[in-house]
Amino acid sequence: SIISINISISNKDINSNTIHINKTYDNIPDNWKDNGIFSKYYKEAYSKLISMTIDEKIGQMLLVRYPNNNQISILKKYHFGGYLFFQKDFNNKSKKEVIDMINSLQSVSNIPIITAVDEEGGSVVRVSSNPRLRSSIFKSPRELYKDGGLSRIKADTIEKSKFLNSLGINLNLAPVVDVSTDSNDYIYDRSIGENTDITSMYAKNVIEASKGLGVSYVLKHFPGYGNNLDTHNNKSIDSRSYEEIINNDIPPFVAGINAFAEAILISHNIVSCIDPDNPASLSRGIHKLLRDNLQFSGIIITDDLSLGAIDLVGEATIKAIQADNTLIITTDYLTSINAINEALNNKTIILEDIEKQVFRILAWKYYKGLL
Repeated sequence: SIISINISISNKDINSNTIHINKTYDNIPDNWKDNGIFSKYYKEAYSKLISMTIDEKIGQMLLVRYPNNNQISILKKYHFGGYLFFQKDFNNKSKKEVIDMINSLQSVSNIPIITAVDEEGGSVVRVSSNPRLRSSIFKSPRELYKDGGLSRIKADTIEKSKFLNSLGINLNLAPVVDVSTDSNDYIYDRSIGENTDITSMYAKNVIEASKGLGVSYVLKHFPGYGNNLDTHNNKSIDSRSYEEIINNDIPPFVAGINAFAEAILISHNIVSCIDPDNPASLSRGIHKLLRDNLQFSGIIITDDLSLGAIDLVGEATIKAIQADNTLIITTDYLTSINAINEALNNKTIILEDIEKQVFRILAWKYYKGLL
């Protein structure tokens, strides 16, 4: 069971998002209502939700790796919440070609899609790796911090956001706010490489600097990567104590939440002190920690279900829904869609499990100005 933790969550300005109660709002299930970050848009989100088909609702929960072929027709058929682009999708393209690619997708989608990349800086640069788009790659957070401290981090976030927004990209799966000070850690090169306090300031500054620039940022990898293995290829077990994770790894996420982070991505590490049986991304206990203890009201995103750490997990998409994820990153979208439909038919999950998450996604899209 999750023990209580004493981390203060600031509610500054959050009540400014409270909306007036009206007939439409009263129809929203009580357990969906809160004064969270997107609550100003719950009325519009619910009105949109009740007009959607089941297929459209299922599609909205999926953030799908951009297919190699037939991307437009696939999007029209399955109504995805968004596409996740990788380096190969930008290779040798001009700025106009990228803009045209994304505009062609948005033009066929009844609900505007999330267009996502991992543009962390340093070793993970999906877009700026193309010299036709930018003369140099974005630097890693560690390089930026050593070069000019947090002010350099903020300036880079603003520059990066304007760059991505100019291409039509509206979600950056960054920053990495895992605490890592050991150069031997797998995650070290992608982190700021500093202690908990500085990493917390890093999270706060990135989120604050990103606001109003058209690109949302994602804190990752909750609840903190530690010194664990690369989950792209392997099962990874985090055997640290609960107290160590709470004191060392959670504060950067709290700092980001207090700065009104819109989304948090969950790792595939098995955090044995909370749930010894499931990867964090599929663990109800991990999600309760984030939702209940840390009072996070935004979008919870799984790490990619195609990664090696998930290979042996049966019905991963259904477990992701049962765990309370909002958005599921998947490459094999047909397997995910078929699994959801089968689970609905045999009542492993119910339609409200889907609708609750789509309601939050729609409210986010209104908040972002996409709807």
